[in-house]
Amino acid sequence: MSDKFRSKRVLFCVPAVSALICLVLSSACPAVNSKITRQSTSADFLKGETEELVIGSRGTIALGRAADVLVEEFENVWSINSIVVSGGVIYVGTSPNGGIYKYSLGKSTKIYPLESEAEPNNADKPGDANTVEAEEHLSNEHIFAMATDVAGRLLAGISGAECKLCRFVGDKMEVVFEPNDAKYIFAINVDTGGNIYLGTGPQGKVYGSDPFGKETKVVYDSRDKNILSLATGQDSFVYAGSDSRGLVYRIDPRAEKATVLYDSDQPEITALLFRENGDLCAGATSAKMVQTQTQFAAQLPSAGRPDTKTTKGSSTVESEGGRKLQIPNTKKPSSKSGSSAAPIQKGAKPAKASHLYKITGDGFVTDIFSETAVFFCLAEQEGKLLVGTGNNAQLFTVDPASEVEAVVYEDEQAAQITAIAVAGDDVYLGTANPAKLVRLGKSFASEGTYTSDLIDAGQPAKWGKLQIEADIPKGCKVLAASRSGNVKDVNDPTFSEWTQPREITAPVQLQCPQGRFCQYKLVLASKSGDKSPLIREVAVASSVPNLAPKVESVAVGRIATAGKKGVFKISYKAKDANSDKLIYKIEFRKVGRTSWIELKDEHGTDNLEWDGKTIEDGRYEVRISASDEKSNTTATKLAGSRVSEPVVVDNTGPVIGEIKMTALIDKNGPCRVFEFKVTDQLSAIGKVEYTIDSNADWTGTVPDDLVYDTTDEDFTVRIDTKEDLPAGDHVLTIKAGDAVGNTTYKTLEVTVEQ
Repeated sequence: MSDKFRSKRVLFCVPAVSALICLVLSSACPAVNSKITRQSTSADFLKGETEELVIGSRGTIALGRAADVLVEEFENVWSINSIVVSGGVIYVGTSPNGGIYKYSLGKSTKIYPLESEAEPNNADKPGDANTVEAEEHLSNEHIFAMATDVAGRLLAGISGAECKLCRFVGDKMEVVFEPNDAKYIFAINVDTGGNIYLGTGPQGKVYGSDPFGKETKVVYDSRDKNILSLATGQDSFVYAGSDSRGLVYRIDPRAEKATVLYDSDQPEITALLFRENGDLCAGATSAKMVQTQTQFAAQLPSAGRPDTKTTKGSSTVESEGGRKLQIPNTKKPSSKSGSSAAPIQKGAKPAKASHLYKITGDGFVTDIFSETAVFFCLAEQEGKLLVGTGNNAQLFTVDPASEVEAVVYEDEQAAQITAIAVAGDDVYLGTANPAKLVRLGKSFASEGTYTSDLIDAGQPAKWGKLQIEADIPKGCKVLAASRSGNVKDVNDPTFSEWTQPREITAPVQLQCPQGRFCQYKLVLASKSGDKSPLIREVAVASSVPNLAPKVESVAVGRIATAGKKGVFKISYKAKDANSDKLIYKIEFRKVGRTSWIELKDEHGTDNLEWDGKTIEDGRYEVRISASDEKSNTTATKLAGSRVSEPVVVDNTGPVIGEIKMTALIDKNGPCRVFEFKVTDQLSAIGKVEYTIDSNADWTGTVPDDLVYDTTDEDFTVRIDTKEDLPAGDHVLTIKAGDAVGNTTYKTLEVTVEQ
């Protein structure tokens, strides 16, 4: 097994019997805070990277199918548009220069166009077709569609300046048909009787001919721009998928009439396929859609799974000599590496996604798969649908019965998978940008690697055991390695070296150094390639040494509610990096003193009301101490504290000084002028009022400097003798309040003579 760990994302789902590795938490002392990070959904695993592995939509990791690149260099070719397998020979149709290649016995040969000049034949072939041994290279020709006729001979649609259907007979190519109103042949389909049908553009016509190409006619002229896909059913009808309106037509070629079987929400029906069970499947997409990162595996599967039949001859892993590994339950919930957002239920697909539909003969439609990607091609193998997509060059498998979706192949260099052909156990893929011919075998890759995303402990942590819930058949094994660091960047050079991979037969102690972030690698290996380990969950334990709680804020404010005069509310916030349970001690002292007076101990909430009337006036500080002793031992408990800003306790009203009265006659007539000073020890003067012979009719006044802003203010009050102080005895009452609401009264007897 290679020591090299590579990175590449390939996804798949393999059904197997359940098995698990258990996670055992051990800590050196009770003060250590232990945490288990579990990864069990496709959303969790997709954050990592894979090579030769696949991640299923139900959150599984397994070996992918073995892939061989048969041809990776095509001269002046951007895209493989079609693949046909006939008699052990693989034919490849390409763009933009209209090349057709033959791959056989490990060698790729270009069979069209040939280098020499074209030479016409005697035109005595079936259908009076012209036979061409060679033709000059034509720029911007395209081979969008190929098929084989009833005799197994290759049919190729040549699109471009000259649009024609050609047939290869031995080493020679004959022109079967040339539509005079088409530039493109997008689809070729041959029914069970050997009749040939073409989907063309830009006039949106479907052509049909007998097996020899003698009788060719338009079987349907649609209103659409292009016919992109064709399929023929057992009912002798032709089914066509259109461009621009995204329609699926049901065409009677004899009557040359059609009905619309389905009108999709997407503009293009790029692929049509009749499954072995008779269902018609249609791939609907938009080539202009905006590519996003949304992926099926980033969604959580719907609860439960379909009740499907067990495969004949299946048995448990132990009965075959394999290993079942389990993760035990834990008392407190384990942290999840994935998002805590509400799960996306199956069917809640992005608005711009491509869709794969199942259509019955009566036109009833079921959406069996959707993905934010461009759908290019469609095939079936062993009851599972294969969907080639862009622009991440991914090959999806869809099992409608089990509702399992997966990516079985993703090309690291190419942008699109544009062609699929199934031949027995093998699947042949054609890619674009760049063009490659790839073969997927039925067996699993011998080895694959999963590299996780970073696991964040929040603080430098000691990393404990790694466990997996997995099925490991006989002849297979899973190995684990790890590394750690303190930077949230997997490429940072300060990360530790990867530890030596160790086989997982029980919980594996991670050997990486203490660090805030940990990354693990799993290596899945299979000796024979006929079976694969299947991982359903990974659990990683970490322990952070006890850290002192941190009191982040303390606020003390007077309560303004009626009936709570002089009462303060003490509020505070604290955090604990270990998530320990906290209790609080509240103390106070007068500013300038050293000793603290306990107000409350072992308090469980983050606020407390404090009656300031129980202490003398002055400036005070409040200290909050947070302790984690409820989650630790007496030897390991820690505490943190914070002191408030000084707060004024003032329960005494202002002092009204001597009131000096003067009798005057000014321009407004006789009056009495009263002068006095109001002072307060701690609070600014807030309000001064006076009244004559009343306890209800108060008149406000302002300081001589016109502003209430200090602890002492001078006041001058002028009272008109004729109107407000008629002859006789009177009582002048002064009411003074400070800024916090303390109030003082003072009276003066005044006698006014006749």
